[in-house]
Amino acid sequence: MAMHFDLTDMQLMVNVATAQSMTRGAERSFLSLPAASNRVKNLEAHLGTALFYRNSQGVTLTPSGEAFVRHARVVLRQLEHLRGDIQEYASGVKGRVRVCANTTAMNEFMPNILAAYLGAHRDVNVELRERLSYLVVKAVADGSADIGITAQAGGGENIEFLPYRSDRLVLVTHRDHPLAGSEAVDFDDTLTYDYVGLHETSAIHAFLLQAADDLGRVLRFRVEVSNFEAACRMIAAHVGIGVIPESAARRYVKEMPLKIVSLNDSWALRRLHICVRQFDKLPVFAKELVSLLVQDAAEGQKHE
Repeated sequence: MAMHFDLTDMQLMVNVATAQSMTRGAERSFLSLPAASNRVKNLEAHLGTALFYRNSQGVTLTPSGEAFVRHARVVLRQLEHLRGDIQEYASGVKGRVRVCANTTAMNEFMPNILAAYLGAHRDVNVELRERLSYLVVKAVADGSADIGITAQAGGGENIEFLPYRSDRLVLVTHRDHPLAGSEAVDFDDTLTYDYVGLHETSAIHAFLLQAADDLGRVLRFRVEVSNFEAACRMIAAHVGIGVIPESAARRYVKEMPLKIVSLNDSWALRRLHICVRQFDKLPVFAKELVSLLVQDAAEGQKHE
């Protein structure tokens, strides 16, 4: 059977699958709902298989739909790379780099790096998303991200890993808290106290919940906030204790009544890595961001 695919159909399928909604997928594709529905129906008829399960809650991919979207993402990504590689020969063409990072990299390292990168690349936009480390690798592997910053050092087919930064997760308490007198504690021993946590969509939130679950314990969040500074202010107000990167904690301990307590758990030391899917196949502007990250890693090693 001859297969002829339309790029608009591919982008529509990706958008509908991401939104799990035909309506929102059509909006993201700048199509009317009837036009989008008709395109999907024609594509299903052409392929001879259903691509979506349809119900009152929206749409989800069938197994064949998952295969189609997986390949469509790769094709669209390659087209993005094509645009990136020839942008120096064409005026007005913008590039886009998709980056996934864990909480520490997202909050501690990426702001300064992206400020420098975007200042030097006026025609490039960056899409930055926070993910758990294993999901960062998955995003790079399936083509939904070009560059990842992860605490994993392996995994994923054809994924290249480069050493990046190291940071340690530490316990932060008020100076008057019972645990403040300890130089180091086990995470298990902190779980009898109330916690101040980051919002539930943050990678570090899910990581700590999993760490507590692995111990057969429950982690009690009394309040959830949006960033490390807000967490430290809550801790300083006796709301609870928290676990955040040491690099962030040291900024706020200077101005707030806080104590940093080391965690004995092996997972507290986070060695971050840059991961890409076949560096040589990245567009030029994405390679330049990786090079900037590698330079930042070298600078960081001088101070660690």
